[in-house]
Amino acid sequence: MSFVFDSYARYYDLLYIDKDYAAEAEYVVSHIHRYKPQAKTILELGCGTGAHAVHLARKGFNVVGVDISDSMLKRAEIRKAELPKEISSRLTFLQADVRTVRLEEYFDAVISLFHVINYQTTNTNLENTFTTAASHLKPGGVFLFDFWYGPAVLTLQPEVRVKRFDDETVKITRIAEPVMHINKNIVDVNYTIFIENKLSGAVEQLYETHKMRYLFLPELLTFHSSKFQELMSCSWMDDKELDSQTWSGIQILLAKHYE
Repeated sequence: MSFVFDSYARYYDLLYIDKDYAAEAEYVVSHIHRYKPQAKTILELGCGTGAHAVHLARKGFNVVGVDISDSMLKRAEIRKAELPKEISSRLTFLQADVRTVRLEEYFDAVISLFHVINYQTTNTNLENTFTTAASHLKPGGVFLFDFWYGPAVLTLQPEVRVKRFDDETVKITRIAEPVMHINKNIVDVNYTIFIENKLSGAVEQLYETHKMRYLFLPELLTFHSSKFQELMSCSWMDDKELDSQTWSGIQILLAKHYE
């Protein structure tokens, strides 16, 4: 999965400059503390450039973030280096695969955000990712993740989207063209990215395909029921009941045991 992100990791933060990471981190913390009030340690599976992790560290958590992309982690380390020591000391970033990583360390909570779960397009990969989460949780620890909710994906249907951002040096246009594979529960999101250098006028063009598996609640249960008890399933950021208009949902699971 690293090749999916490596080529435009240097532009990733600009593309998501409008994303409210602080509010999302606050939302995640509220749910972690709801079920584990004394939680202080978090493992983030698929930490990307570390934006969520930084906000969690600011809230006093010790966070270990893992990601398979070396380029994304380099951006995370740059972000960490710019922080005050008392915050940066709470952050650790490691290169690892969320399906197979075993740190021999246990956490109060494991989180996986920005639809990392949906990149696990095979049953084996999903099973392995849930096993990773379970194997790193302390007794009573919680696993929180967001995901594309299948009924809404089928109802609303993904559309072509164009996103434009710029800073003082570059202008970026990203075109997302989705292709549905109904019988596989997968959407291929085909990205064409144009990066214009404002100083030289040179234009770089990138192409990427992100395979995303949309998920259903009974399906999810088959992958995690042996390891977790489901505490909550709802829409992302507002806790409403999942329905055919809810594209992005979350689940919060309680670890039954860990290995």
